[in-house]
Amino acid sequence: MVLIDGKKTSSEIKSEIAIRVAEIKAEGGKIPHLAAILVGSDGASQTYVNAKVKACEFCGFESTLLRLEDNVSEEELLKVVADINENPEIDGLIVQLPLPKHISVEKVTDKIKPEKDVDGFTPANVGRMALNWPAYVAATPYGIIELLKRYDIETSGKHCVVIGRSHIVGSPMSILMARNGYPGNATVTLTHSRTKNLEEIARSADILIVALGKPHFVTKDMVKPGAVVIDVGIHRIEDASKKSGFRLVGDVKFDEVSEIASAITPVPGGVGPMTIASLLYNTLLAAEKKVYG
Repeated sequence: MVLIDGKKTSSEIKSEIAIRVAEIKAEGGKIPHLAAILVGSDGASQTYVNAKVKACEFCGFESTLLRLEDNVSEEELLKVVADINENPEIDGLIVQLPLPKHISVEKVTDKIKPEKDVDGFTPANVGRMALNWPAYVAATPYGIIELLKRYDIETSGKHCVVIGRSHIVGSPMSILMARNGYPGNATVTLTHSRTKNLEEIARSADILIVALGKPHFVTKDMVKPGAVVIDVGIHRIEDASKKSGFRLVGDVKFDEVSEIASAITPVPGGVGPMTIASLLYNTLLAAEKKVYG
């Protein structure tokens, strides 16, 4: 069984990005600049944003963090986004989710210029990805693609089953795995809460990508021996043996599934670390105008 180490791979990618940024600096070029908008004081969101800022520092990026109160109006937030859109010094913009309930995620996402949408969430980038045009691919799906590539996992002609159809992971993942390229050229089945015989379909997968959001949903009896298993989920569950009182687990029951999988991502340390590396890569592409010219 091969352990697909996202932590190690993300470190390699960030080091590669840092080398390229150093070259840009030596050439007198523009240093990549990422802006992040954080609305409210959600603890998990603050942790994620702080990690992104720290990663920017490691890679030599410039970064701007804009903190807004959770009672900020939708109109005010849209104005901040518009200002960043027009700021030539900023290459990439992310709006940390979730947003307060009184703000429309769709309106805010649609306001971001596709050229600065390094999260890959705008309709323009999702459409370009689906057409296999140059695009900023959403960070988690791109991170998974990069893991498959760097671990030389064969995808052509394989049956890939994706569990979960979210716009952030499952749906784009199904498109990427079906595209003509590597990784890709798989026969893809996208499953969800209404899928009948889900266990049987999962057992038919050569590559099983699980992004359902339910801890330990996938068990050993749902996995074909020799399958590659990618676990996108991350959950806190109580564990009295831990100093923190909890431990992190994924959507896959790792201890038993790892016994039969040919390769598997752990939680933590699998897909999670790849998201920030992918975000930084998209920001580098934006700074060098490799997607929109």
